[in-house]
Amino acid sequence: MYEGIFLVVLLVVVILAIRPASKYNNPVVIHKPGLYHATLAPGLEWLKNLIEQLAGQFSAESDISTRYFEVRAAEGCGLLAVGYRSGLLYCQCLPSLSHEVDSQTLRKFSEQVMADTPMSVSQDAQAGEQLCDAVARAVNQLQMTCQQLQS
Repeated sequence: MYEGIFLVVLLVVVILAIRPASKYNNPVVIHKPGLYHATLAPGLEWLKNLIEQLAGQFSAESDISTRYFEVRAAEGCGLLAVGYRSGLLYCQCLPSLSHEVDSQTLRKFSEQVMADTPMSVSQDAQAGEQLCDAVARAVNQLQMTCQQLQS
């Protein structure tokens, strides 16, 4: 009798330990070939419109190092990393809770995502400024606000 109860409890514990934590813990990854690759933390799907807008209006001839922004909208606040590699816009988004800690986490996360896509030798500082301007335009068009974080 006790063995049966023990086996049932053990089975429940094993099932709870093995199953995925939650579908909400998984990031949303959007890849549009030739346009962009975006990784959004759960709850930041509202930033997809910003990324679509940005990808539609920006392209560059050379790679651009990652720039970091804090974006605010009616839906919330998020941290955005944007870089340009091999003709593709790369975006990573994390929620903004504690500004300093989250910006460090965003930098580490974006470096991990971009590790497979190294920067080419040719970099254009002016293109980096154009990327920042494109982010500002996209944010304004969607009636959001953004602040560039220090690199």
